[in-house]
Amino acid sequence: MSHESRGFEPSRFQKPSIFAWVVLITFLAFFIQGISSADISLNRLIVGSGNLGEFFVSALPPSTSRLDVIAKSMLETLNMAIVGVTFGVLLSLPVALLCARNTSPHAIVRVAMINVVATLRTIPDLIWALIFVVAVGLGPLAGILAIIMDTIGFCARFFAERIEETNPKPGMALKASGASRTAVIVGAIIPECFPSFVATSLYSVEKAVRSAVVLGLVGAGGIGVELTSAMNLFRYKEALTIILVVLVVVIAVEQIAKAIRARIMT
Repeated sequence: MSHESRGFEPSRFQKPSIFAWVVLITFLAFFIQGISSADISLNRLIVGSGNLGEFFVSALPPSTSRLDVIAKSMLETLNMAIVGVTFGVLLSLPVALLCARNTSPHAIVRVAMINVVATLRTIPDLIWALIFVVAVGLGPLAGILAIIMDTIGFCARFFAERIEETNPKPGMALKASGASRTAVIVGAIIPECFPSFVATSLYSVEKAVRSAVVLGLVGAGGIGVELTSAMNLFRYKEALTIILVVLVVVIAVEQIAKAIRARIMT
């Protein structure tokens, strides 16, 4: 090995920076604290496994006595997800245009909207559901509004990033021909981004269906209300039926969305 080769140190073997050490130590501190506060013990895991087994023994076979009510609640959950995502995606597009560097009218507007989107994305959908349950009362409307907020936080970010990645040449050509700013956005930017927008929107539908189930646990309508009632009343056979229905519907939605994405992106 030559002197020059010995003096070369690959980047993966370079000494970690102070920042890297701080991040690592902070992570380890939180990890150790989390393990400690969870009070993990072999005895608790053994007892928990037994309780879980008792639950499945009590829940089998699944009950179909209220399958019509469960199906109706599952349909309500799907309605919440589809309506919420539709409004959320429609509102995400103008928000994303205000967030993107190449379409925002002013830097101040861009920074303000980025912070708004970050706030919407930071607050969990369950918290939004609790807020809207207080605002509009129990029921699907609270769930729809929560999904709208969550969808805007999710979609607007990815829409804005895709808008910033567009090829500027078609827009410049339209602008040189006298097209307005709106015409450039509609005629050049949105058509290029459309497949990505659709793919992101489909991911939002998958996410919203799963979220809508959880939102029902706090009174925001849908199948979550039925699941909470079944568990609280120890109707484990009915609870297992609900869980299986949710599983089938979520998998079906994911497969349909996957098939649509595959057709659009090809």
